[in-house]
Amino acid sequence: MPLTREKAQLMSASEIDRTLVRLAHEILEKTKDPAQLAFIGIRRRGVPLAQRLSAKIEALEKLKVPVGILDINLYRDDLTTVDIKPVVSATEIAFSVQGKDIILIDDVLYTGRTIRAALDALFDHGRPSRVSLLVLIDRGHRELPIEARYVGRKVQTSDDEIIEVKFNEIDGMEKVLLVERTNAAEA
Repeated sequence: MPLTREKAQLMSASEIDRTLVRLAHEILEKTKDPAQLAFIGIRRRGVPLAQRLSAKIEALEKLKVPVGILDINLYRDDLTTVDIKPVVSATEIAFSVQGKDIILIDDVLYTGRTIRAALDALFDHGRPSRVSLLVLIDRGHRELPIEARYVGRKVQTSDDEIIEVKFNEIDGMEKVLLVERTNAAEA
């Protein structure tokens, strides 16, 4: 069974917060009509990112950006390799995506397959006028032609390395780690 070993802490809680402030400003600069803006967080760690960004924009501009939650488990192309019986959580989008400027939000962009699944799931809810992607970490290694418009940080990784994002809302801690796979004999 593969284990992991921490190699480095890439971001602290304060660095994550500063990055989100920068991303909120970047979103406001690039958005033509802020009234049409909506965030959709990809379940799990894209959700707290979307909620935090909405709060940052509300603090900056007094504009409440609606936040939806997207579960992509049934849209994954690796569904049979994930688990015998995948856990499906509810998608919660309490607004119409029709004609909206949607920003899909996730913690780490890797192969692009999660985002492809998210796009399939999103378009089952309607046709937005535009869809952009925001990620906290872009680690490269794309298998599909998908790029993020908004990136917190780019981190070059090897295939044996993993980016672990930890949020207080889910993990009870706040940081981004670079870890590497090890075998049981090395641990």
